[in-house]
Amino acid sequence: MFHAQILTLFPEFFDSPLSCSIPKRAIAAGIVKVDTIQIRDFATDKHNKVDDSPYGGGPGMLMKPGPVVAAIRKARQIDPATHVVMLTPSGTRFSQAKALEFTEKPGITLLCGRYEGFDERICDYVDEEISLGDYVLSGGEPAAMCLLDAVIRLLPEVLGSPESAALDSFSEEGILDWPHYTRPEEFEGKRVPGVLLSGNHAKIEKWRDDQAALRSRKRSSESDDE
Repeated sequence: MFHAQILTLFPEFFDSPLSCSIPKRAIAAGIVKVDTIQIRDFATDKHNKVDDSPYGGGPGMLMKPGPVVAAIRKARQIDPATHVVMLTPSGTRFSQAKALEFTEKPGITLLCGRYEGFDERICDYVDEEISLGDYVLSGGEPAAMCLLDAVIRLLPEVLGSPESAALDSFSEEGILDWPHYTRPEEFEGKRVPGVLLSGNHAKIEKWRDDQAALRSRKRSSESDDE
């Protein structure tokens, strides 16, 4: 069983996304276990304070090292083999390859930040720092759920067809999936490409490969222009 632990100030954030679709089925089947750990439980003052103002001044608040490190240690106590991942804008960019790498671990612990981020010293207590991209979220919870969903669907026996994950976009480095069509054959004047109706599997495979390559080149070109 793959064990995911989530260190967060808002455990309730995960109730809805984990109670539907693929994550729900994976949990119900006993393939995945997800536990949340409330960071605030490890605060030591009477107000359960987990943040404080930054040294040197500046706007916002930072998550204090004491409660966060204590929560990390609790996660490691529960699962000594867990791989602790901090969700932070300064981390390595998350990718399909990284999601697949995480499936090979016995479990992961996802550390969700809030406010202006973490006291830098917390970084010494995690195994890896991950970012979803060059933008800012209100907290690490949405990023953690995206990462967890990407990992869960790659675990053996989670998807109905093993080919579904193998053919996903980015399963080959940098390659997008090809365009997909279903019934009806014509919708508001737009027709399904004729090759997909031909029954010629060799031509269909070539068309799909060509379209995937074309999409990928277009995306790469757009990224270079930004």
